[in-house]
Amino acid sequence: MLAAIRPWKRFWVGPWSRRERLGGRWFPLEVFVLGLLLVAVPYFSTNNIASMYLDTVWDPEIGMDREFPVVNWMILPYTLLYMFYPATLILCPRDERGHAELAVGMQTLIMVTAFCCTIFLVLPAEIDMRDQIDWDSLSGWEAVLFEFIHFSDNPWNAWPSLHIVHSYLLARLMTVWASRRAEGSSAWNVFIVVLWIEWLLLCISILTTKQHYLFDLVTGIAVAQLAWLATKPTLDEIEAMGPSAFAEECGWTD
Repeated sequence: MLAAIRPWKRFWVGPWSRRERLGGRWFPLEVFVLGLLLVAVPYFSTNNIASMYLDTVWDPEIGMDREFPVVNWMILPYTLLYMFYPATLILCPRDERGHAELAVGMQTLIMVTAFCCTIFLVLPAEIDMRDQIDWDSLSGWEAVLFEFIHFSDNPWNAWPSLHIVHSYLLARLMTVWASRRAEGSSAWNVFIVVLWIEWLLLCISILTTKQHYLFDLVTGIAVAQLAWLATKPTLDEIEAMGPSAFAEECGWTD
């Protein structure tokens, strides 16, 4: 059986003690900063290190990867990954339960990012399929988004696809919160449907924008699901114990 995520004790003591500032809005802001430092920085650092200094150790490309057609408009669902992060922080309930769940979710993101970034450095793989894009066929907004992605994200950090890992985990966490709210409003059910349609389009888009190989997608889904299976029992524990007792048990109140 997969071991459940155990919250870090000292890491969360400070943020937890400040959780009620700004009417509960401070905690998501602090988590955002932690995400920049411990999720975004490792990803872009390894991406640039691989691009400048490393060579492909094992190439996961198969013939099918070049058979997937380029679908220009799918750069939109691909780029919308970057909306998952602020959306998660905005949707986080401003109570102790929501804050505890957000802390556990962020810890999972930090851990899985460290795991994937280790693979990116030990088994680097260049994704060399951007030559299949017909730039003359792109509309104005499509070209802008492709240029943004190509400028900010070098064609490395192939597998497991963190685009898939992060989006899946964040979508699962947002679904937990939206499902609780759906009892009082059908609009939240619509939100959940739209969210998962976007995630499915995102999965397809990493192939049809030539940003990733099929192997990256498969391993990304596998890593994401394993990470969620390790996270869900801890979220259930928060519900069963209550957030205050959970925080005390984890040593956040010391």
